[in-house]
Amino acid sequence: MTRTVLAAAGLALLPAAAAAQTAAWAGYAGDPQHTALSATASQPLQAIRWQMAVDLNPQYDGNDLLIHYGSPAITAANTVIVPVKTGATDGFRVEAHSGTTGALLWTQATDYTLPAHGWTPSYSPTIAPGNTLYYAGAGGTIYKRGNLDAPGAVTPTQLAFYGSGGNAADLSGYLANQANFNANVAISTPITSDSAGNVYFGYQVKDPSAVGGLRSGLARIDSTGHATYVSAASLAPAGDTSIRAVVTNCAPAVTADGGRVYVTVSTADGVTSQNGNGYLVALNAASFAVTGRIDLRDVKTPTNWATLPNDGTASPTVGPNGDVYFGVLENPFSSSKGWMLHFDADLTQTKTPGAFGWDATASVVPASMVPSYHGTSSYLIMTKYNNYAGLGGDGVNKVAILDPNDTQTDSRTGATVMKEVLTIAGPTPDPEYVATHPNAVREWCINTAAVDPATKSVLVNSEDGKLYRWDLTTNTLSEAVTLTAGIGEAYTPTVIGPDGTVYAISNATLFAVGAPVPEPAFALGLAAAAAGVGAAARRLRRRVTSA
Repeated sequence: MTRTVLAAAGLALLPAAAAAQTAAWAGYAGDPQHTALSATASQPLQAIRWQMAVDLNPQYDGNDLLIHYGSPAITAANTVIVPVKTGATDGFRVEAHSGTTGALLWTQATDYTLPAHGWTPSYSPTIAPGNTLYYAGAGGTIYKRGNLDAPGAVTPTQLAFYGSGGNAADLSGYLANQANFNANVAISTPITSDSAGNVYFGYQVKDPSAVGGLRSGLARIDSTGHATYVSAASLAPAGDTSIRAVVTNCAPAVTADGGRVYVTVSTADGVTSQNGNGYLVALNAASFAVTGRIDLRDVKTPTNWATLPNDGTASPTVGPNGDVYFGVLENPFSSSKGWMLHFDADLTQTKTPGAFGWDATASVVPASMVPSYHGTSSYLIMTKYNNYAGLGGDGVNKVAILDPNDTQTDSRTGATVMKEVLTIAGPTPDPEYVATHPNAVREWCINTAAVDPATKSVLVNSEDGKLYRWDLTTNTLSEAVTLTAGIGEAYTPTVIGPDGTVYAISNATLFAVGAPVPEPAFALGLAAAAAGVGAAARRLRRRVTSA
């Protein structure tokens, strides 16, 4: 099979809505279901084709970068939309670059300010059908603009989800109380677009009394500009008055038919508290009526609620059969590994969990990508399996392919978990821990990993500063390219563009990786001319010699 043809079996498992998406990679985890499946074969990891800063003023905590950088979004015409942090603690702009050369096409300033937070949250725009970009602005507003593939900035349209009568274009309420809205309301999750062009996002409200009683919650702006929103507190079951907000960085997930949206709500308000517990909620995507809800519990100690940390980026993934996956942190905290919880589409049935969930969003892997697999599942899931030294683990940090419909016993906890189909450990020893944990290796630095059915591989980023291809046919790290010297950092996504370029973030820099960039035509022309002159000279010498 060539790199330019997607495996038929893999294509069959791409989300049904993919055909309606005009973006090659719409935003966080690639599509509304967060499968991170690429419809394009990735290029070989042979060279850094271009690179750019995603943080103009990175703030290091010792040797660590505790910021979740937003995901690039890529148009079908191969324009890479990149969120860039501009200030020390705040300030963002959006840049568009040619995916082929990295050349800057346009820059769009924003007035967005971050919500209250611990680790710096991600700023993640989305590309909706119609090649329209939505990105967060001040006061909980959203900007949208088109003309994404042409050079030059445009004047965007500003929308407010709390506009009068559900009219997002009505900014009168915002403008009448702009200072208070800007100080108290902020988008707090990546923006998700569905296949019809509707966008969804969580928002945080610091002081409801300053903004007319508006409370933290979930919002939707449809493709016509009609807005719907609901408070997180109202998504709790009757009698539970503890729920305060949508979990920070939790990108809403939408089913392939666009009928249902999933989001997680928490007792942590994001202002005074960053760790909470709560529920995974299913809502009718149009009306926001609750259609399902489930407690998020610790697997080993199910009497305990699982911890929902605002410092993570775990978001729901909707599998091809409608099952839903969501990563949580364990409670009691013992090793910072958590669980990948697993439910049916209606959130009425708890299924077998995965044995790791902290700061991880599951990627979907068609079973045909793993030749050694002979089970009954049509798809598997991929996630990281970090095993933190110093926190109860042995430091052998892995990535894993799991069978959601088969089981094994977790060797560390004794819990029944998803069966491991393949695992592979990081290749680089971790100098911080090898003295006490001889097999310790650097962490896998991904919150959602790009899956490439055409090459039967997953693109994974490591804290050793390298981007790897995990070949699922041989279960080897078959290719690697060095991006940086390596650094401890909050987890980031990998992305595949429409020309197969692979994108990864390391040490505040976005790297575009693939085959070496061909020499420019001018240089090739000079080389050809030089070759022609050389050939003519050789012919002349032969004539002189023969004479």
